[in-house]
Order: sequence, then C-alpha cells, then structure tokens
Amino acid sequence: MGKAAVVKAFEDINAALAVLNAEADGCGSELFSAADPLAGLADGCLDILAGAAGVQARIAGLVANAAGTYANTARAAAPSDMPAQALEMAIAAEISSVMAIGDRAAGALLARSHALATSLPRTFAALHNGTISWQHATVMVDEAATLDPAGAAALEARFLDPDTPRPATAAPIGEMPAYRFRAKARTWRERHHSDSIEKRHARGMADRRVEYRPDQDGMAWLSAYLPADQASAVWNRLTAISRGMQGPDEARTLTQLRADTFAEAVLNAGLLTSGNTSGGSGTASPRAEVLVTVPVFSLLGLTGEPAMLDGYGPIPASMARDLVAGGANSFYRVLVDPRDGAPLEIGRTSYRVSKAMRNWLRLRDGKCPFPGCSNNSLDNEADHLLAWHKGGTTGVSNLGQPCPKHHKLRHTSAWKPTPATKDEPPGWTSPTGRHYTSEHQDWEPPRWPQQSGSVTSESEAVTGGPPDYAYLGLSPGEEALERFLHAPPA
Repeated sequence: MGKAAVVKAFEDINAALAVLNAEADGCGSELFSAADPLAGLADGCLDILAGAAGVQARIAGLVANAAGTYANTARAAAPSDMPAQALEMAIAAEISSVMAIGDRAAGALLARSHALATSLPRTFAALHNGTISWQHATVMVDEAATLDPAGAAALEARFLDPDTPRPATAAPIGEMPAYRFRAKARTWRERHHSDSIEKRHARGMADRRVEYRPDQDGMAWLSAYLPADQASAVWNRLTAISRGMQGPDEARTLTQLRADTFAEAVLNAGLLTSGNTSGGSGTASPRAEVLVTVPVFSLLGLTGEPAMLDGYGPIPASMARDLVAGGANSFYRVLVDPRDGAPLEIGRTSYRVSKAMRNWLRLRDGKCPFPGCSNNSLDNEADHLLAWHKGGTTGVSNLGQPCPKHHKLRHTSAWKPTPATKDEPPGWTSPTGRHYTSEHQDWEPPRWPQQSGSVTSESEAVTGGPPDYAYLGLSPGEEALERFLHAPPA
C-alpha cells in the first residue's frame, strides 16, 4: 500500500487525537462520571495524560526508526564518489528541513537513532512499547557511548531486563523522570566501566574550566567544570547560607539568594569560606555538609571501589580518602560494612528523632523520597509518616525525609506518604488516589580486596599477642576488616 497506508494511518491518528481533545475539553459523547462530573473529568484527564505519555514514546520510536531507515537508504543510493562528509551533511539537512529542526538537532537525532538500532536493542524495544520516553532513551545512549558492546549490553540488562533482581517496590525507570534515571545509569556506569574511575577522573581534571555565555535581557551564564567534591561543597554551602538569609523580611527566593550569594562571594572574596552574609534578614553562619559514603576497603586503600557523594554520585576512592584524611569538616562520612551492607532499625520511644536516625534516613533515601525530587538528603527534614499524635512511633520505618517543599505539601494538601521500611523509602498517594512509587537506592555488594595481607604468627594468637586472623580462618579481606574494626581509636 505504501504511501496510501501512511496517509491512512496518520488520518486515523489525527481522528483519535480529535476525540481525545474533545474528551479533555469535557465535550465528549459521554461523561466520565454522571455522579460527579467535575471529579470525573479531572480523573479522565489524568488517564489521557498517562496514555499520551506512552503514545509520545511510541511516536519517538517511530521517528528514530524512520530517520535511521532514511539515512541508511540515502547512503545506499548515494553516488559512490560522493564524499562521506558531504553525504552525512546532506542527510542531516533533509531531516532538519522535513522536521523543521536545526542541523545540529537533526545530527543528534540521527546519531541516537543509529545507536539505538545497532547497539541498544532493549532500549529501542522499550521505546517502541511505550514503557520509556525518548528522554530515557537518550540517557541510555549517552551513558553507553563510551562503553564497549559488552558494557552497553550489561547497562541495558541492569535497567531493562525483567529478570534482573531489583526491589519489588522499586519504580521502573520509565516511571521516574529521565534526569533521575540519568543519575542511576551514571552511577552504574561509573562502578562498572572498563577504565577505572581514577583514570577517568584524572583526564577530567585536566579539562576543568569556567565558562561564560551571554544570554537575553541583560543576563549571562557563568558555569564552572570542577571536581565533584568541590562543586558539591560549593553548592551545599550556597544553599546553607541562602537558607539562613531567608525570613519574613527577605523577599528573595532561595534560587535568587543562591545567585546573589554566589556573585558576592566571587566579587568580594571570602563569603563562602567565612560564612558572612550581607543583605536580607539572616545573620546566621550555617554550616554546609556533604554526605560521603565510603566502602571500608576503599577507605583503607585495599580496593579502588568508588565512594558515593550525596547529590552527585560515584567519586574516585582517592578523592574520598583525601576528604576523610584532610579532616574536611563539611564532609560527613558514612562507612559501608562489607559483611552485610544493611542497616539495623533504630528505634526510640520519644518523639525526637535522634541523630543516628537522621543519618540513616539520609543513607536509606539518598534524597527527598517524593517521586522525581532530587533535593539532597542533607537539606531535607525528618517527618513521621504516621503522625505521633495518632500513635506513630519514632523509628526509621515510620520516618521519611521530604525536602521543605514536599514536607509542606504533605501537611497542607491531600498528598500522603505510604509506609516505609528500614531499607525502603515511602511512596506517595495523590489526592486522586493514585499511588506513586519512590525511587530506591541502587545498592551493590562492596568489593573485597584480593591481595594477600600480612598476618602475625600463630604463636602470637595463642599467647595473647595481636590476633592472627589467618589462623582464625579469615580471608585477607576479612582480616583487613577485623583489624580496622578493632583498631584502637586514633
């Protein structure tokens, strides 16, 4: 049927869109609910939005498929003496013209379509099935770009293979915003890349820079490409200072305060280090903190396993060791015990949330547990899921750590958190009764060192000298852990 089939298919699509638009306008042939027309229309619009998301994904898959097939046929039909660069320019120009997009956007579409068709079959299939969006597919393409074929296949399997073990309540990647999926995919890539993170970080350090770009309306962008620990510390410091400046007499938003504080810090050196503030109503000098999760063996230098920097992701073990050894008081260290890696429930009979509980909430959730929120854990607030005055206990399983915005949303609207556990953050139920699953941390068992360790003699263990862990039947890794855990305080 060829062209006629294409024309007919798009006529059907346009007719379906007309029906859906009429329904969204409340002009459909039948009410969503005769008993409560207003609530029914609202619920129906949410159904339309949910369905439209899947259709958008399938359309994106269609676009990628058509663009890739066009490029392949154009290359096959091109004169044999046509320069390759000229051919690719011509193909991109045709795509950009027919879709009314720029040449660079057309080039990016063609490159991603090629990657999906040739290297990422699970991702392409999920896009065609409508279970992930084009933005999710783009993340997968970007994160797989520097991986070898085996690494790319493993990345896809980690997030798209239904047989890959994951928490039963964890949200599928298609149900979380693409920027949150990017953080998960980047974390996995950093842990499993064939090149060590130490080598890649060294290359990145050589490219550190500050960039300036003019913008509209008398504004401009100033950005810095920095080591993750420095960038995270600056961001958290800006946030802490700016929150301290907020008050009833301060009209600026937190975003505006961050920008003003940053400019003043650069132009009048010393603000970010001294904590002084000017302008606004705040006089406090708040302390900014950064949470660093370090596997014990990485801290000891026995493995090169990445540490996790709150609000960023994996960092080189050497960077984490420097932060700990340097005594940086803005960095809060959390050690991961390689024997089980799981925390214990910490309970109290009083209303007050202890410091230990707050620390574990940060480690359990990693961020605000509201779906799609990326507010860093150290900037969030502890909250009883079942209110204290309604019989709720003060234990990790009855606590969440929403950011200030979603904490306020919980107490001023019908949005409600669902139960949590010691290992799983709470989900949320919306005013319409829909349940949204919270994102879960991607925990992996820590790596154990392979090299042999020096041990003391059997006689020392028998006679009460330093224990001989090899004599006790421990592996070199277990020996190193026992020595660390039983070492006298420094």
